[in-house]
Amino acid sequence: MSDSTKRILEMLAANKLTSDEAYRLLTALKNAEETASESDGESAAPKKLPKYLRVTVTPGENAPSDKQDRVNVRVPISLIRTGIKLTSLIPPQAFDHIDDVLKDKGIQFDVRNIKKEDLDDLIDALSDMEIDVESGNGEKVKVFVE
Repeated sequence: MSDSTKRILEMLAANKLTSDEAYRLLTALKNAEETASESDGESAAPKKLPKYLRVTVTPGENAPSDKQDRVNVRVPISLIRTGIKLTSLIPPQAFDHIDDVLKDKGIQFDVRNIKKEDLDDLIDALSDMEIDVESGNGEKVKVFVE
């Protein structure tokens, strides 16, 4: 029981308030508390859910001209959830690098053997970070959600 409620009931018991006055005060107090709790809930806005998974690959500066391919893939999360193989979007040489970066960030994950449950966890984790990998030949791979 709040202090305000207790005080109203004490005033009622001491005949300083009528039962109707006490009822109106208690109702007003309850409405004020509900309004305050709703405004507190709005200040802690829910986290925006990501809509896309983006994978970009840029070649290193020293890469031969025939290996200057750039990749910029933006896949809807809903499409991934419905069954597309995520591993088909990532270059094979990047798997180990991505797994290592995830482990460095505290996420135990095997990109090659991804399951639906693991995908949901990965999407949640990627909402707070992005993966940047640079291979020995200078190729840069970025994986993030937006």
